[in-house]
Parts: sequence; structure tokens; C-alpha cells
Amino acid sequence: MTTTEATKTGTDARLWDQSHVMTTYARQPIEIVRGEGCWLFDSEGKCYLDFLSGIAVCSVGHAHPYLAKAIADQAATLMHASNLYLTEPQARLARRLMELSDFERVFFCNSGAEAIEAAIKISRKYGRSIAQSKVRIVTATNSFHGRTLAAVTATGQPKYHDPFAPLPPGFDYVPFNDLQALEAIVTDDTCAVLLEPIQGEGGVIPATQEYLTKARELCDKHKALLILDEVQTGVGRTGKMWAYQQYGVVPDVMTLAKGLGGGVPIGACLARGIAAETLKPGDHGSTFAGNPLCTAAANAVLDILADERLTQNAATVGAYLKERLKPLGSTRGMGLMIGLELDKPIAKKVVTEALALGLVINATGDTTLRIIPPLILTKELADEGVNLLAQAIEKASL
Repeated sequence: MTTTEATKTGTDARLWDQSHVMTTYARQPIEIVRGEGCWLFDSEGKCYLDFLSGIAVCSVGHAHPYLAKAIADQAATLMHASNLYLTEPQARLARRLMELSDFERVFFCNSGAEAIEAAIKISRKYGRSIAQSKVRIVTATNSFHGRTLAAVTATGQPKYHDPFAPLPPGFDYVPFNDLQALEAIVTDDTCAVLLEPIQGEGGVIPATQEYLTKARELCDKHKALLILDEVQTGVGRTGKMWAYQQYGVVPDVMTLAKGLGGGVPIGACLARGIAAETLKPGDHGSTFAGNPLCTAAANAVLDILADERLTQNAATVGAYLKERLKPLGSTRGMGLMIGLELDKPIAKKVVTEALALGLVINATGDTTLRIIPPLILTKELADEGVNLLAQAIEKASL
């Protein structure tokens, strides 16, 4: 591509995308070219208040100067060396994650789905060390755990399964927040119970305290691992560093991604106890995982979260935003992860109307809007977003 081609935007980019990118995404009709704080800008110069943060990825907002400098400095020093060698940014990030959590070791990867794959491999190997039949993994219906073949099988939604059969065997599904169903399905052949503390793609549905407590009890009883998928809820999103801290239920394995890198792809699978020692050299690996560039970015994100008290901000502004949203529908969620339930099946139309008004938001169903803005959101911007959303709902209702 020439320099001239590289500077073109708008029509050319849309044409290239339509002609050459696989059609796996139903894209919105705008081209985003720049971000700043809680704002996005398109190729026509229009600005949008971001209530989606790249699907909970841009935790510290767009183009944060400290994060941008950390990435640039690391890129000018060393971007990649492979996991055949020790690098300081990776080791430092591992130490910090352990200090911030109840875990002992981490496997770095490139995405949430890969973190789930690592968790599945840990649980299967752990189970087989006890009995050859102890390989079954329990997950919840309406869950979402990723797009790789094992992760999509763990996802409790047939619409994601059907095009890719035959799927890996050994998964059992149980209704979310149903204690009796969970107790009935976990047996001595269960090697792990895999749950989201808050089902994100499923409609921002929080687990009940009783449900996660029962999951922990059943895993202890049947010598199974409790895995919590915090790909979306982790890194301050719910008003605590990790959503499991909201419940006081510590899992054996936790998966992370999204907000950890602030926009740079990184995933992590954290483990404690026997789960932390299960994988041995040759059992698992990744060429790009945990390279100096992505771990430098994640270290910078952790710095920003601490320096700007963004976890506390998520709790405070999240509670304020949730209250402001109540006149528009029923709300649920924690911190800056909020589901807004509408009384009409117009959620997707609301997304379209909101975009036209300058608000980026997401629908997870016909009646549910998902609100996951950057953790730097202020009360003033929350007010602005609610006002735009109210207008969008009114337009979509006509």
C-alpha cells in the first residue's frame, strides 16, 4: 500500500472491507478513525460518546497518554522475544496480578477464548489425574465463553453450536442461578464448573450469591475446580478489581482478557492450589502470548487504575448511572457493567437511533441494552449519555 492509499478513509475503507474481509461481522455504517477519553470520532468528523468501550476493552479510555507512552517506549525497545526467554514486563505483570488477587500462577495468552482454552486444559488434566472418567465440565445455559471450538462448546447457547458440529464431548449445561439443577448435575465425574459472575452476552445477568456459594461447595465436595470467567467482569469493571470479590467466593481458576490491556490484545488464566501446578512444560503454550509489548500495556493499565482510582470510580459512577437509567427501564449489573431492560423489543433499533445521535451502545437481545463505558466515565458524561439514550428510545418507540 502506498502512503497515499494509507491515508484514505471513508468510502475506500468501506469498499476494501466489503471486498476483502470475511463477512463475520454485521458492521455499523461508520468508520472510526480516532478516540480520546470517552469519545470516538468517525471519518466524517462526527463524535460519539462511547458507552461500549470496544466491548469492555478500553478500560482506561481511548488514547490515554500514559498507556500510549508505555506502548511506544516498549515498541522502541523490544516487542517480542518468544516464551523461550524471560522478559521483565511479563514477570512484573505476573507478580502484580498475584498481589492483586488470591492466585499463585498465571498463563498468559492473547484473548479471552484462549484463556478459557487454558482453563479447560487445566481442568481436564487435573480430572484425569484423579480418574479417567473425571473429565466433564459444567457450564451455564445462556453463557458465552468465546469462539474457539472448545470455548464455543462451553458456551451454553445452541445457536453458536449448530454450525460447527461435531463439538468436543464432555460438557454439561445447567440453567444459570438454578441451585437445584446445579446440585443435580455436578458429580464425581465433574472436573470443573465454569461460570461467569455476570453473564455479559447473555444479557448482563449477575449470579446470585447463593448460586456461586453453592458452586464452590459442590466443587469442594466433588473435588472439581471452580473456574470463573472474568474476561468481561475483571480489571475493575464491577467496582472491585475482580467480580469474585463481590461475592467472597474464590475460584480455583480465573480467566481474564478485554480490559487488562486497555486495547492491546492480552489474555490470562490465573490459578491457585493444585490447578496452578497442573500444566507442565510441553502441555500448553503460545508464540505471541505475554510478549513485552502487551504486558507493558497491561502494566500501564494497572498503574492507571491505581493512580486514578478507577475501580472506585466504576463503583461510584456506576451506581449513579444505574440510578439515572431507572426511568428508562429496569436495570441490573454491577459497577460500570449495566444491563437496561426495555419494556418493548426495540433494543436493536435503539442502538441504531443512538448511533445517529452520537452514542455508541450495544444490544444483547431484543429487549436488553448493555452499557459498558470506559472506567474513566464521569457523572457529567453519564448524564449526557442517559439524555442521548432517552432520545434514542423515544425515537425507536415511534
